[in-house]
Amino acid sequence: QVQLVESGGGLVQAGGSLRLSCAASGRTASRLYMGWFRQAPGKGREFVAGISRSGGTTYYADSVKGRFTISRDNAKNMVYLQMNSLNPEGTAVYYCAAKYNDFDIRRPNEYASWGQGTQVTVSL
Repeated sequence: QVQLVESGGGLVQAGGSLRLSCAASGRTASRLYMGWFRQAPGKGREFVAGISRSGGTTYYADSVKGRFTISRDNAKNMVYLQMNSLNPEGTAVYYCAAKYNDFDIRRPNEYASWGQGTQVTVSL
């Protein structure tokens, strides 16, 4: 189907920025709705941001609006998450995910494919 690989995670100080990347293979990114989720220590997996197939529509969790930006480059089969003004609450494993429609985009079980996750740690 589609395989996803995240990269770009690491250690960053509070107030800093980080850009995550997701590379898709097996199917072209232009046919997929893409989302980013995160799972903090001891907590469930939560929706962060989503982007339509063309990139024309984006959606964000309230907790990251104004600070995070999701984007995509279909020619390169890539999806990105630019994270600015990071705080310790941003510490989590971040996952890239893909689905074949644009319904119920905040539900993890609606996504058909997942990456392996990339760790983001925000220090004080």
